[in-house]
Amino acid sequence: MIEILNPALLVRAKDAGALVADILQTLKGRVAVGTNLLDIDRWTKDMITEAGAQSCYVDYAPSFGRGPFGHYICTAVNDAVLHGLPHDYTLADGDLLTLDLAVSRRGVAADAAISFVVGKARPSESVAMIEATERALAAGIAAAGPGARVGDISHAIGTVLGQAGYKINTEFGGHGIGSTMHQDPHVANTGRPGRGYKLRPGLLLALEPWVMADTAQLVTDADGWTLRSATGCRTAHTEHTIAITEEGSEILTLPTLSQP
Repeated sequence: MIEILNPALLVRAKDAGALVADILQTLKGRVAVGTNLLDIDRWTKDMITEAGAQSCYVDYAPSFGRGPFGHYICTAVNDAVLHGLPHDYTLADGDLLTLDLAVSRRGVAADAAISFVVGKARPSESVAMIEATERALAAGIAAAGPGARVGDISHAIGTVLGQAGYKINTEFGGHGIGSTMHQDPHVANTGRPGRGYKLRPGLLLALEPWVMADTAQLVTDADGWTLRSATGCRTAHTEHTIAITEEGSEILTLPTLSQP
């Protein structure tokens, strides 16, 4: 299903997007060396509940996971890149952590992800990967607008990631979003310009460049959810929900809180 939101629903989408972004920003400010992933999940649950919103993850049970997910946020560490199931793990200095969050409020969902290094260590490879996904996301957003096609976004993202030297997996990527978290169209992280669905005002897309340092192959963890790099290399993942507007596109998942 491809859903086009009316102006009233777009207002709700902005509200949901701000909530997701602010929760992620708050979590980034709280996370430190010694933080347990289960604490992050608990904090997320509390913030979603206090905001009168609903988790998109707790009851989520797609074909690719051993559902239901049963947690409120995806926490992926180091070689984990997608669908990281929170578990009893204490973060160490230099760990690369990705937080991926989708929340629904007043009937509209928003989805975003951030990657960052925990503590004071700054491994150059990890920083470079994070920055590459951020540049790719910015390029994808710049390519989005009314009349553009999904392939234009995919091509823009893939060009940046490829120039940075990363192999690109196309099994998982961006997607439509609206009254439900995952909708059509699929937005791969590489593609051919001028191909695919033509973008229309009112369409919401979650764009999510992600890479692994030296491979494009994924393996599924024993938990049935967490996807890891096949070689054990580190990974990074960045995501925003955007709305296609008459003028271009608008990022809905920018934080309104001050930076930590």
